[in-house]
Amino acid sequence: MWGAAGVTHRPTVPAPEPDHVEHGPAHTNGSAHAGFRSGTQVDNHKNGFHPTALLRDFDRGRTSRLPGGRTLREWTLEAREQPIEVAPGVTYPGWTYNGRIPGPTLRATEGERLRITFVNSSAHAHTIHFHGLHAATMDGVAGIGLGLVQPGRRTVYEFDAEPFGLHLYHCHVSPLAAHIAKGLYGVFLIDPKDARAQADEMVMVMNGFDTDFDRSNEVYAVNTIPFAYMGEPVKVTSGELVRIYLVNVLEYDLINSFHVHGNFFDWYPTGTSLKPAEHTDTVMLCQGQRGIIEMRFGRQGRFMFHAHQSEFAELGWMGFFEAGCGPTRPCEGGA
Repeated sequence: MWGAAGVTHRPTVPAPEPDHVEHGPAHTNGSAHAGFRSGTQVDNHKNGFHPTALLRDFDRGRTSRLPGGRTLREWTLEAREQPIEVAPGVTYPGWTYNGRIPGPTLRATEGERLRITFVNSSAHAHTIHFHGLHAATMDGVAGIGLGLVQPGRRTVYEFDAEPFGLHLYHCHVSPLAAHIAKGLYGVFLIDPKDARAQADEMVMVMNGFDTDFDRSNEVYAVNTIPFAYMGEPVKVTSGELVRIYLVNVLEYDLINSFHVHGNFFDWYPTGTSLKPAEHTDTVMLCQGQRGIIEMRFGRQGRFMFHAHQSEFAELGWMGFFEAGCGPTRPCEGGA
Protein backbone atom coordinates (compact mmCIF):
# COMPACT_ATOMS: atom_id res chain seq x y z
CA MET A 1 0.00 0.00 0.00
CA TRP A 2 1.46 3.34 -1.03
CA GLY A 3 1.08 6.84 0.35
CA ALA A 4 2.17 10.36 -0.49
CA ALA A 5 5.30 10.71 -2.64
CA GLY A 6 5.43 6.95 -3.24
CA VAL A 7 6.20 5.89 0.32
CA THR A 8 4.89 2.83 2.05
CA HIS A 9 2.11 3.29 4.59
CA ARG A 10 3.11 2.39 8.12
CA PRO A 11 0.82 0.99 10.79
CA THR A 12 -1.13 3.40 12.96
CA VAL A 13 0.64 4.00 16.26
CA PRO A 14 -1.25 2.37 19.13
CA ALA A 15 -2.38 4.52 22.02
CA PRO A 16 -0.40 4.11 25.25
CA GLU A 17 -1.69 1.89 27.98
CA PRO A 18 -4.50 3.55 29.99
CA ASP A 19 -2.30 3.93 33.06
CA HIS A 20 0.44 5.79 31.16
CA VAL A 21 -0.46 9.27 32.33
CA GLU A 22 -1.22 8.31 35.90
CA HIS A 23 1.86 6.23 36.62
CA GLY A 24 4.64 8.56 35.61
CA PRO A 25 7.53 8.19 33.18
CA ALA A 26 7.84 5.39 30.69
CA HIS A 27 10.53 2.74 30.95
CA THR A 28 13.92 3.55 29.43
CA ASN A 29 16.91 1.52 28.43
CA GLY A 30 19.88 3.87 28.59
CA SER A 31 20.32 7.54 27.73
CA ALA A 32 20.48 6.84 23.99
CA HIS A 33 16.81 5.92 23.73
CA ALA A 34 13.48 7.61 24.32
CA GLY A 35 11.14 5.52 26.43
CA PHE A 36 7.66 4.10 25.75
CA ARG A 37 5.39 2.22 28.13
CA SER A 38 5.59 -0.88 25.93
CA GLY A 39 9.25 -1.28 26.91
CA THR A 40 10.48 -0.78 23.35
CA GLN A 41 12.38 2.36 22.36
CA VAL A 42 13.02 4.75 19.54
CA ASP A 43 16.64 4.55 18.37
CA ASN A 44 17.82 8.16 18.57
CA HIS A 45 21.32 7.18 17.45
CA LYS A 46 19.97 5.73 14.20
CA ASN A 47 17.80 8.81 13.70
CA GLY A 48 20.93 10.94 13.95
CA PHE A 49 19.65 13.34 16.61
CA HIS A 50 18.56 13.18 20.26
CA PRO A 51 15.58 15.16 21.61
CA THR A 52 17.48 16.12 24.76
CA ALA A 53 20.39 17.48 22.72
CA LEU A 54 18.00 19.43 20.48
CA LEU A 55 16.72 21.36 23.49
CA ARG A 56 19.87 23.42 23.97
CA ASP A 57 21.46 23.20 20.52
CA PHE A 58 21.74 26.76 19.17
CA ASP A 59 23.52 27.14 15.82
CA ARG A 60 25.20 30.55 15.61
CA GLY A 61 26.77 29.85 12.23
CA ARG A 62 30.04 31.31 10.95
CA THR A 63 30.82 34.99 11.44
CA SER A 64 32.98 37.52 9.61
CA ARG A 65 33.10 41.30 9.25
CA LEU A 66 31.62 43.26 6.38
CA PRO A 67 33.15 46.58 5.18
CA GLY A 68 32.12 49.07 7.81
CA GLY A 69 32.39 46.53 10.63
CA ARG A 70 28.93 44.93 10.59
CA THR A 71 28.75 41.22 11.41
CA LEU A 72 27.96 38.78 8.60
CA ARG A 73 26.56 35.49 9.91
CA GLU A 74 26.37 32.49 7.57
CA TRP A 75 24.87 28.99 7.55
CA THR A 76 24.41 26.16 5.09
CA LEU A 77 21.14 24.22 5.15
CA GLU A 78 20.74 21.03 3.13
CA ALA A 79 17.39 19.44 2.32
CA ARG A 80 17.39 15.66 2.02
CA GLU A 81 15.14 12.69 2.54
CA GLN A 82 15.77 10.72 5.71
CA PRO A 83 13.74 8.00 7.47
CA ILE A 84 12.91 8.87 11.08
CA GLU A 85 11.70 6.37 13.66
CA VAL A 86 8.95 8.37 15.35
CA ALA A 87 7.62 5.51 17.50
CA PRO A 88 8.88 1.99 18.18
CA GLY A 89 8.77 0.12 14.87
CA VAL A 90 7.22 3.05 12.99
CA THR A 91 9.57 4.67 10.47
CA TYR A 92 8.40 7.89 8.86
CA PRO A 93 9.83 9.04 5.49
CA GLY A 94 11.00 12.44 6.70
CA TRP A 95 12.21 15.42 4.72
CA THR A 96 14.92 17.17 6.74
CA TYR A 97 17.11 20.23 6.93
CA ASN A 98 20.63 19.03 7.83
CA GLY A 99 19.43 15.55 8.72
CA ARG A 100 17.20 16.42 11.66
CA ILE A 101 13.61 17.34 12.53
CA PRO A 102 13.28 20.13 13.46
CA GLY A 103 16.13 21.67 11.48
CA PRO A 104 18.95 23.58 13.18
CA THR A 105 18.01 26.47 15.48
CA LEU A 106 19.56 29.46 13.70
CA ARG A 107 20.53 32.17 16.18
CA ALA A 108 21.60 35.71 15.33
CA THR A 109 21.59 39.19 16.87
CA GLU A 110 19.40 42.07 15.77
CA GLY A 111 21.00 44.14 12.99
CA GLU A 112 23.41 41.52 11.67
CA ARG A 113 23.55 40.57 8.00
CA LEU A 114 22.48 36.97 7.47
CA ARG A 115 23.43 34.68 4.58
CA ILE A 116 21.96 31.20 4.26
CA THR A 117 23.16 28.87 1.50
CA PHE A 118 20.44 26.34 0.68
CA VAL A 119 21.46 23.08 -0.96
CA ASN A 120 18.70 20.82 -2.27
CA SER A 121 19.95 17.23 -2.10
CA SER A 122 16.46 15.74 -2.23
CA ALA A 123 14.38 14.43 -5.12
CA HIS A 124 11.81 17.23 -4.85
CA ALA A 125 11.85 21.00 -5.37
CA HIS A 126 12.05 22.93 -2.08
CA THR A 127 12.60 26.42 -0.67
CA ILE A 128 13.21 28.11 2.66
CA HIS A 129 10.74 30.76 3.76
CA PHE A 130 11.88 32.79 6.78
CA HIS A 131 9.45 34.58 9.06
CA GLY A 132 10.72 38.09 9.69
CA LEU A 133 11.51 41.10 7.50
CA HIS A 134 13.20 40.74 4.10
CA ALA A 135 12.92 41.67 0.42
CA ALA A 136 10.33 39.91 -1.73
CA THR A 137 13.10 38.26 -3.72
CA MET A 138 14.22 36.45 -0.55
CA ASP A 139 10.78 35.15 0.41
CA GLY A 140 11.21 31.52 -0.63
CA VAL A 141 8.00 31.40 -2.67
CA ALA A 142 7.56 29.87 -6.12
CA GLY A 143 7.60 32.40 -8.96
CA ILE A 144 9.11 35.24 -6.92
CA GLY A 145 12.79 36.10 -6.77
CA LEU A 146 14.88 32.98 -6.17
CA GLY A 147 11.78 30.81 -6.52
CA LEU A 148 11.88 27.02 -6.39
CA VAL A 149 15.19 25.28 -5.83
CA GLN A 150 15.24 22.17 -7.97
CA PRO A 151 16.90 18.87 -6.96
CA GLY A 152 20.67 19.13 -7.14
CA ARG A 153 20.65 22.95 -7.16
CA ARG A 154 21.49 25.56 -4.57
CA THR A 155 20.72 29.20 -3.84
CA VAL A 156 21.55 31.89 -1.29
CA TYR A 157 19.11 33.83 0.90
CA GLU A 158 20.48 37.07 2.33
CA PHE A 159 18.79 39.69 4.53
CA ASP A 160 19.13 41.63 7.78
CA ALA A 161 18.26 40.15 11.16
CA GLU A 162 15.03 41.95 12.08
CA PRO A 163 12.88 42.25 14.07
CA PHE A 164 14.28 40.72 17.24
CA GLY A 165 12.16 37.88 18.50
CA LEU A 166 11.35 34.25 17.98
CA HIS A 167 10.66 33.22 14.40
CA LEU A 168 10.68 30.09 12.26
CA TYR A 169 11.61 28.91 8.81
CA HIS A 170 10.02 26.26 6.63
CA CYS A 171 9.63 25.04 3.06
CA HIS A 172 6.97 26.93 1.10
CA VAL A 173 6.32 24.62 -1.84
CA SER A 174 2.89 23.24 -2.74
CA PRO A 175 1.35 21.12 -1.41
CA LEU A 176 2.49 23.19 1.55
CA ALA A 177 0.90 20.98 4.20
CA ALA A 178 2.85 17.95 3.02
CA HIS A 179 6.20 19.75 2.86
CA ILE A 180 5.79 21.08 6.41
CA ALA A 181 4.31 17.89 7.86
CA LYS A 182 7.21 15.82 6.53
CA GLY A 183 9.72 17.87 8.56
CA LEU A 184 11.05 20.85 6.60
CA TYR A 185 10.99 23.47 9.38
CA GLY A 186 13.13 24.94 12.13
CA VAL A 187 13.53 27.80 14.59
CA PHE A 188 14.96 31.20 13.64
CA LEU A 189 15.90 33.24 16.72
CA ILE A 190 17.00 36.89 16.67
CA ASP A 191 18.32 38.20 19.99
CA PRO A 192 17.82 41.90 20.83
CA LYS A 193 20.95 44.07 20.76
CA ASP A 194 20.57 44.51 24.52
CA ALA A 195 20.60 40.87 25.53
CA ARG A 196 17.88 39.31 27.61
CA ALA A 197 18.70 38.30 31.19
CA GLN A 198 20.90 35.23 31.54
CA ALA A 199 18.84 32.05 31.75
CA ASP A 200 18.83 28.33 31.12
CA GLU A 201 17.55 28.47 27.55
CA MET A 202 15.95 25.74 25.46
CA VAL A 203 13.92 25.27 22.28
CA MET A 204 10.69 23.29 22.09
CA VAL A 205 9.12 22.73 18.68
CA MET A 206 5.62 21.27 18.92
CA ASN A 207 5.05 18.86 16.05
CA GLY A 208 3.43 15.58 15.06
CA PHE A 209 3.38 12.95 12.32
CA ASP A 210 0.71 11.54 10.03
CA THR A 211 2.14 8.02 9.77
CA ASP A 212 -0.58 6.60 7.49
CA PHE A 213 -0.95 9.68 5.25
CA ASP A 214 -4.65 10.28 5.87
CA ARG A 215 -4.07 13.97 6.84
CA SER A 216 -4.60 13.15 10.51
CA ASN A 217 -1.77 12.76 12.99
CA GLU A 218 -1.10 9.49 14.78
CA VAL A 219 1.68 10.78 17.07
CA TYR A 220 2.40 14.14 18.72
CA ALA A 221 5.59 15.42 20.29
CA VAL A 222 7.90 18.21 21.28
CA ASN A 223 11.10 17.97 19.23
CA THR A 224 9.78 15.02 17.20
CA ILE A 225 9.99 11.97 19.49
CA PRO A 226 6.81 11.17 21.48
CA PHE A 227 7.26 10.77 25.25
CA ALA A 228 10.99 11.62 24.94
CA TYR A 229 10.95 13.81 28.06
CA MET A 230 8.97 11.34 30.14
CA GLY A 231 11.78 8.81 30.45
CA GLU A 232 14.47 11.50 30.24
CA PRO A 233 13.07 14.59 32.02
CA VAL A 234 14.29 18.07 31.17
CA LYS A 235 16.69 18.97 33.97
CA VAL A 236 16.51 22.50 35.40
CA THR A 237 17.65 24.15 38.62
CA SER A 238 14.99 25.36 41.02
CA GLY A 239 15.08 29.10 41.62
CA GLU A 240 16.99 29.86 38.42
CA LEU A 241 15.46 31.54 35.37
CA VAL A 242 14.37 29.13 32.63
CA ARG A 243 13.62 30.48 29.15
CA ILE A 244 11.77 28.31 26.62
CA TYR A 245 11.52 29.25 22.96
CA LEU A 246 8.21 27.58 22.06
CA VAL A 247 7.17 27.19 18.41
CA ASN A 248 4.12 25.41 17.00
CA VAL A 249 4.51 23.83 13.54
CA LEU A 250 1.91 21.09 13.98
CA GLU A 251 0.16 20.31 10.70
CA TYR A 252 -3.39 18.87 10.27
CA ASP A 253 -4.62 20.18 13.66
CA LEU A 254 -5.87 23.75 14.09
CA ILE A 255 -4.65 24.39 17.64
CA ASN A 256 -1.83 23.18 19.86
CA SER A 257 -1.06 24.13 23.45
CA PHE A 258 1.48 24.07 26.27
CA HIS A 259 0.64 23.56 29.93
CA VAL A 260 2.97 23.14 32.91
CA HIS A 261 1.99 21.66 36.27
CA GLY A 262 2.62 23.32 39.62
CA ASN A 263 4.07 26.53 38.20
CA PHE A 264 3.20 29.70 36.27
CA PHE A 265 5.24 31.50 33.61
CA ASP A 266 5.55 34.89 31.88
CA TRP A 267 4.48 34.71 28.22
CA TYR A 268 6.03 36.87 25.50
CA PRO A 269 4.11 36.31 22.21
CA THR A 270 6.55 36.13 19.27
CA GLY A 271 9.23 37.51 21.60
CA THR A 272 9.13 40.92 19.93
CA SER A 273 8.44 42.76 23.19
CA LEU A 274 10.50 42.68 26.37
CA LYS A 275 7.33 42.98 28.45
CA PRO A 276 5.27 39.85 29.11
CA ALA A 277 1.69 39.80 27.87
CA GLU A 278 0.43 37.29 30.41
CA HIS A 279 1.29 35.35 33.57
CA THR A 280 -0.25 31.93 33.13
CA ASP A 281 0.25 28.17 33.09
CA THR A 282 -1.31 27.44 29.68
CA VAL A 283 -1.03 28.97 26.20
CA MET A 284 -2.77 28.10 22.94
CA LEU A 285 -1.15 28.48 19.50
CA CYS A 286 -2.16 27.90 15.89
CA GLN A 287 0.42 26.79 13.36
CA GLY A 288 3.22 29.32 12.99
CA GLN A 289 2.50 31.02 16.30
CA ARG A 290 5.32 31.08 18.80
CA GLY A 291 6.44 32.79 21.96
CA ILE A 292 8.92 32.89 24.81
CA ILE A 293 8.22 31.35 28.22
CA GLU A 294 10.14 32.59 31.25
CA MET A 295 9.72 30.90 34.61
CA ARG A 296 11.40 29.88 37.84
CA PHE A 297 10.66 26.59 39.54
CA GLY A 298 10.09 27.54 43.17
CA ARG A 299 10.11 23.94 44.36
CA GLN A 300 12.20 20.89 43.58
CA GLY A 301 10.79 17.74 42.05
CA ARG A 302 9.24 16.51 38.81
CA PHE A 303 6.63 18.71 37.16
CA MET A 304 4.73 17.47 34.12
CA PHE A 305 4.26 19.56 30.97
CA HIS A 306 2.04 18.63 28.05
CA ALA A 307 -0.55 19.72 25.52
CA HIS A 308 -3.87 20.49 27.17
CA GLN A 309 -5.64 18.50 24.47
CA SER A 310 -5.82 15.06 26.10
CA GLU A 311 -5.57 13.28 22.75
CA PHE A 312 -2.26 14.98 21.96
CA ALA A 313 -0.85 14.20 25.41
CA GLU A 314 -1.85 10.54 25.32
CA LEU A 315 -0.28 10.12 21.87
CA GLY A 316 3.10 11.48 22.91
CA TRP A 317 3.01 15.22 23.67
CA MET A 318 3.96 15.10 27.33
CA GLY A 319 7.08 15.18 29.46
CA PHE A 320 8.60 16.17 32.80
CA PHE A 321 10.77 18.97 34.07
CA GLU A 322 13.04 17.77 36.86
CA ALA A 323 13.84 20.75 39.08
CA GLY A 324 16.84 20.04 41.24
CA CYS A 325 19.14 21.85 43.62
CA GLY A 326 22.09 23.93 42.50
CA PRO A 327 24.51 26.70 43.51
CA THR A 328 21.71 29.15 44.23
CA ARG A 329 19.26 26.68 45.83
CA PRO A 330 20.25 24.09 48.47
CA CYS A 331 18.90 20.60 48.15
CA GLU A 332 15.64 20.09 49.99
CA GLY A 333 15.86 17.77 52.96
CA GLY A 334 19.58 18.45 53.35
CA ALA A 335 20.50 16.07 50.54
